[in-house]
Amino acid sequence: MVSRYPLLIGPHQLSEQPPSGSPRILLLAGEPSGDQHAAGVARELRVRWPACRLVGMGGEQMAAEGVELVAGLDDLAVMGFVEVISSLPFFWKLERKISGIIQSQKIDLVIPVDYPGFNLRITERAQAAGVPVIYYIAPQVWAWKAGRTARLSRAADRVAVILPFEEEIFRREGGRAEFVGHPLLDRGASVPSREAFCEAFGLDPTREILALFPGSRKQEIRRHLTQFLEAASRLRRQRPGLQVVLAQADAIQLDLPNNSDVTTVRDGRALLTHARAAIVKAGTSTLEAALAGTPFVVAYRTHPWTYWLARQLVRVDHVALANLVAGSRVVPEILQREVTAEALASAVAPMLEDGGERLQIISGLARVREGLGSPGAAERVAALAEEVLGPCGKDPAPVIPPS
Repeated sequence: MVSRYPLLIGPHQLSEQPPSGSPRILLLAGEPSGDQHAAGVARELRVRWPACRLVGMGGEQMAAEGVELVAGLDDLAVMGFVEVISSLPFFWKLERKISGIIQSQKIDLVIPVDYPGFNLRITERAQAAGVPVIYYIAPQVWAWKAGRTARLSRAADRVAVILPFEEEIFRREGGRAEFVGHPLLDRGASVPSREAFCEAFGLDPTREILALFPGSRKQEIRRHLTQFLEAASRLRRQRPGLQVVLAQADAIQLDLPNNSDVTTVRDGRALLTHARAAIVKAGTSTLEAALAGTPFVVAYRTHPWTYWLARQLVRVDHVALANLVAGSRVVPEILQREVTAEALASAVAPMLEDGGERLQIISGLARVREGLGSPGAAERVAALAEEVLGPCGKDPAPVIPPS
């Protein structure tokens, strides 16, 4: 694998010391959402320690905040039990490299961001080396088995959770967990108006929009795109004025059929704001749709063996994060072989109508938004870092508890 990001940092390259009182912090993200959230933490860390040295793995957003990267997202975007096997040699090498940086005794704090498996092992390596860890966006180990929840609770000095029910789960296992609110609430700039959004992409603001979110990884695109497009085609035959708009991740190039008549955009937040309904792959996008108040159906397909293993291990009633936060099936979930164009179109059709089902979903999504806390997640994580490391002579910044 060839990364867009050069491998810049090794243990022997950390000899340069930051100014006295400024810590060296290792930030570890392995996917686009983690890159975004870790970048927010990096920004807040520099508010407290302007001269701190930040190193880690991640992407362009972290690099823009001055994080010196060890590895980039191109190499890290692998998911699923089966899919990761071919990448094991790379991950073993990277794990040794990260462990070497930690064991060099030139890191004061490790902040892993989500990315289960790899970051959990690194957390244990840091604990063994006596380096404190604040685990931000705890991986959903609670969905698999309690043993991994207990393992993370033992290894991390703090667990900064972003879903309200996670705090009690980790505390039951002895972890020092704190609900910091969801980072999606920290997005700054407002979205463009419907007229401006439609003008930018050649859309008609008077016609309904169906949003498609097939995923941000090549594997997800390969397994979802055809069914999503065919479902949209069925719905358009029922509602000829329906406009189909597909959210395209920054690092993904899409190969759409010539006759698909689909508009692609990269501003997923604006798309969800102005869409009448959406088809969304399971993941953080379900929370983004909930925050936008857009009715949607959740779909997900993965390798059959990966799914079989997950069925043996998963201990939750819902796949969609929006449903987990709500504590009930607010939006429909369609998985694996059931992800067909017919099933998706049938689930979405009532959401396009001004009926009771649409209103019921919108009411449920409002409960999801209320459950995600208040803005300021990155600031609260930086405050935890200050608590663990000490303020280095600076008055601690006030901590705003999530509502």
